[in-house]
Amino acid sequence: MKKLFFIALVIFLYGCPPQSSRSVYLPDLPPPQMVKAPKNIILMIGDGMGLTQISAGMYRNGNKLNLENFPVIGLHKSYASNDLITDSAAGATAFACGIKTYNGAIGVNPDTVAVKTILEEAEENGLKTGLVATSTIVHATPASFIAHQKLRKMYEEIAADFLKTDIDFFLGGGKKFFDRREDERNLYEELRAKNYFISDYFTTDLKDIAIDYSKKFGYLTSDKDPLPVAQGRDYLIPASEMAIDYLDKVAVDTGFFLMIEGSQIDWGGHANESEYIITEMIEFDNAIGKVLEFAEKDGETLVIVTADHETGGYAINPGSSMDSIVSGFTSDYHTGTMIPVFAYGPGSELFGGIYENTAIYFKMKAAFGF
Repeated sequence: MKKLFFIALVIFLYGCPPQSSRSVYLPDLPPPQMVKAPKNIILMIGDGMGLTQISAGMYRNGNKLNLENFPVIGLHKSYASNDLITDSAAGATAFACGIKTYNGAIGVNPDTVAVKTILEEAEENGLKTGLVATSTIVHATPASFIAHQKLRKMYEEIAADFLKTDIDFFLGGGKKFFDRREDERNLYEELRAKNYFISDYFTTDLKDIAIDYSKKFGYLTSDKDPLPVAQGRDYLIPASEMAIDYLDKVAVDTGFFLMIEGSQIDWGGHANESEYIITEMIEFDNAIGKVLEFAEKDGETLVIVTADHETGGYAINPGSSMDSIVSGFTSDYHTGTMIPVFAYGPGSELFGGIYENTAIYFKMKAAFGF
């Protein structure tokens, strides 16, 4: 808290210089140093991704992951306000809003009062914003960055909250919550009226879309939940590249905030299916590799990779080899183990150590300087 207070005091007293030269003083790092602030932040969330999920993906992938290229690693404490075992809604709300809240809450505090998200604050500060997920776009993790609802299952209400923001790019499943709703609103048409290009996977393949950078971009990949990658879903990597390309071009003078979720690592844990976990983990890591390629060339992008929680109590048991994992599970739900955080780029020094999951929000705000 002293560090956060000091950063806030410095910003209040001296203001923020132009974005290209902003810096944040970190007095308690050994040794004290000035850290260049990023122009862009890309937060990547591997839902349900604990150390064992990472290890299994690494061994199967020739004993190598792109995650190994991150110079800063920390751990966060994932618990919710009402339970030691968090769900994705409370976990993502902690990242998005900097608060501990109850399981099932979407962008609201324990009293169900809406709390501004980092995505909304980025918009208010002139940055461009985006969300990509391999779940529906109204699922708990992406929803927590853009919506404010008391229950995560309020999918139609969450979809309607997209109309209350100026998000520039979003991509995920869940078409039915936008165009075949109980209230008979057609959010596709309402978004088009707000200058969005809106398409869906049923009519236009992602690789065939010609981006119109004068419009905001929305793309629904499936009617409900997308398929697992092992059953043919293939959009996370090209979608991540498309989101970065789009936001980088429309935010040339400002910067952007992008959240990318590898949603179905979690679903493999719930199903207690090791192969499901591994294939999703490797796809997510391949997307991480593409993001790191951009960040290395750009030089102004902070990349953060973490998870909301671990799922399944997943273990790699005796008899395993790199080609054949003998797995075990203690649960078909989430567990309370601490979760790794990986950081690369300007501002990454903020993310070492052990801290609450809510600290990720404050560290991103401190890096951005607002």
